[in-house]
Amino acid sequence: MIRVDLRSDTVSHPTPEMRQAMYEAEVGDDVYGDDPTVNRLQEMAAEMLGKEAGLIVSSGTQGNLSSLLGHATRGDGVIVGEMSHIYNSEAGGTSVLGGIVLRTVPNDRQGVIPAEAIRAVAAPGDYHKSPVKVLAIENTQNNAGGTAISPADTAEMVGAARDLGLKVHLDGARIFNSAVAQGVDPKELTAGADSVTFCLSKGLSCPIGSVVVGSAEFIDEANRWRKMLGGGMRQVGIIAAAGIVALESMIDRLADDHANARKLAEGLAEMPGVSIDLELVQTNIVRFDVPPGTGHGFAARMMEEGVYMNEGDSALRLVTHYGVDSEDIDFTLIAAERSIKAAAA
Repeated sequence: MIRVDLRSDTVSHPTPEMRQAMYEAEVGDDVYGDDPTVNRLQEMAAEMLGKEAGLIVSSGTQGNLSSLLGHATRGDGVIVGEMSHIYNSEAGGTSVLGGIVLRTVPNDRQGVIPAEAIRAVAAPGDYHKSPVKVLAIENTQNNAGGTAISPADTAEMVGAARDLGLKVHLDGARIFNSAVAQGVDPKELTAGADSVTFCLSKGLSCPIGSVVVGSAEFIDEANRWRKMLGGGMRQVGIIAAAGIVALESMIDRLADDHANARKLAEGLAEMPGVSIDLELVQTNIVRFDVPPGTGHGFAARMMEEGVYMNEGDSALRLVTHYGVDSEDIDFTLIAAERSIKAAAA
């Protein structure tokens, strides 16, 4: 029997308050723009992130895709980090559906794209290459270990993009995790971006959905692309109601997830055969390595112990979220210790 599910924060369940709000939600037809609950969520999200307008979408992937299609056209280049979710985990949608060329550059160990790398790739004048129109950044940086990118680092990346006349899209799937971890207003992390996507369905614990924010003109264009992608929903106020509860009551509690991730990481670091960089455990994601070829067996044994996690050859990830408490972390660490001993036997 599975007691603790640490595959992702997407497995989090809606709170009782969310379920009640969804039941009672006032609804309309969002394609016509007259769902009052959706409109309220979009306005709240835009205000919280310092933008003019918002747009509910079905997922972070759809939000990123709608945004990039709104900023660039066929043959245009978009700079992304090699670690980015857009490049690694969104099925190549920007290229397949938009004809957009992803120009990858290395992230540093924190997940930041160095300004000099942006300038080098986007330098104009070479007709052999696609003209770069957009810089896409990510915060928190999932593949770096959930690192929280600082306002200063964000400003440096945005500054390099602005010098080159680029638009900036921020994949802020877990932007509120970053803000809570750093103790800053989320507006400080989104100030330079032309568009931002954030997820309701991860640490904020909603059952579905993300929101895109930006200027009113940009959101109007993103709405056209959302419709083209099949994302025009109707009485979606039922979903938006949970999002309103999340923005009102679920942001500050992300600190609990961060504390649980730190406890988990420190416990794993003491176990033989586990390699982990504690400096990179800054939010709710714990990335660690076990000896090559042992990851699948370790994950299988963890499942037998009652802990659900994704498999991998040696690089593994655990993610804390609403519904996982400190006692669950104790349980997980005991399971991990047993699994490691079984692997060594």
